[in-house]
Amino acid sequence: MAGANATNGEVIADRKPLLEYMEAGCKPPANWRIGTEHEKFAYRRSDLRPLDYGGERGVRALLEGLTRFGWELVFEDGNPIALSKPDMSSITLEPGGQIELSGSPLETIHQTCDEVTGHLKQVKAIAGDMDIGFLGLGYNPKWSGADIPWMPKGRYAIMKEHMRKKGALGQEMMLATCTVQVNLDFDSEATMRRMFRTGLALQPIATAMWANSPFRKGEPSGYLSYRSHIWTDTDPDRTGILDFVFEDGFGFERYVDYMLDVPMYFVYRDGAYINAAGLSFRDFMAGKLDVLPGERPTLKDWEDHMTTAFPEVRLKQFLEMRGADGGPWRRLCALPAFWAGLLYDATALDAAWEMVKTWTADERTALRDEVPRLAMKTPFRNGTVGDIARDVLQIAHEGLSRRDRVDTVGLNETHFLNPLFQIAESGLTPAEELLAAYERLWQGSVDPIFQEYAY
Repeated sequence: MAGANATNGEVIADRKPLLEYMEAGCKPPANWRIGTEHEKFAYRRSDLRPLDYGGERGVRALLEGLTRFGWELVFEDGNPIALSKPDMSSITLEPGGQIELSGSPLETIHQTCDEVTGHLKQVKAIAGDMDIGFLGLGYNPKWSGADIPWMPKGRYAIMKEHMRKKGALGQEMMLATCTVQVNLDFDSEATMRRMFRTGLALQPIATAMWANSPFRKGEPSGYLSYRSHIWTDTDPDRTGILDFVFEDGFGFERYVDYMLDVPMYFVYRDGAYINAAGLSFRDFMAGKLDVLPGERPTLKDWEDHMTTAFPEVRLKQFLEMRGADGGPWRRLCALPAFWAGLLYDATALDAAWEMVKTWTADERTALRDEVPRLAMKTPFRNGTVGDIARDVLQIAHEGLSRRDRVDTVGLNETHFLNPLFQIAESGLTPAEELLAAYERLWQGSVDPIFQEYAY
């Protein structure tokens, strides 16, 4: 998603430019766009192992191969670490070699699905030459920890060391998880507030429907979304539900204060990452950052810092919905349909907020804690998360119907929700289907996933 252009070289000495930066994200509904990001595991078909960075069948060769489709390489210390295009799309590397497509800001789900389809065709064309495959799950079902190579990106080296001090599962999050997320716009602080609160409350419902990571190290983990569970023990300084979003008076200013309280990871200068892990952005604004004495941040530093907080919904100059496991093509298209249906139609947003506005902080926390384990069967009040999912999907369907964005054959966007209705009506998540196959068809092995669930 594209925010307003910022003068990234402007030196920041107080909060005022930060607030102005956040406010500059507001745009009229006619200019709202949908940005979809998804990650996938790349692996060698011969032994199912994650790719090394180098070598004939490594990540670097994969990135270089994709340049045949018009992508431009992005380098760090002489290593290709990403690809970009003028349409604001990019392909980036996650710490364990996961491949992420950050899509262009698009007007419709039809365009999003076309983009995802085109991307998968491209990576599969390269994969065929290299004998590698791609898998869409929330957590690597077979490999973790020492089995997965780290990618050569400076920010990851800093994060890796800091994660050791803050939670037991932070490095697993970096190396072995994949997600799909949707980025959405807003036209005012008031709209942002309503979207943010609704999105945070309903994020566990999305986690339940997309639950697709039941395995760890080749065995059932005890969770249906182990990826989501990992975030509960990663780094409490920068993760979670953000209860303050539901407090009276919440707005851009309160979120800026939150981000100022999130400890830093790094400062990027002259092509290198300077380790600032645990230091204060407030001190940076006062020229008192130990690693850069006397220097003050720019708006580019603020943009970088905002990427180092990982709540369930993240605010930049747009909102990021971050609660879903990675999955197959149909569910990659379903996620933007779900959130656009709920949040981009005023009537749907009103109905969704009406549903969740009486939920208490304790209830939201209970959902966050239990959904990774129980998904649709998580108890809530007099019913289950499955009951909520069916109601929310109906609201999203009606919202997409009113949006009435049709493709070249006259179909609107509602059909992208079909995989979710199947999950909600059956009560069976993708994770439970995987577990059933593991126990019966695959006779206690996760290896067939790499064939039967590959892109």
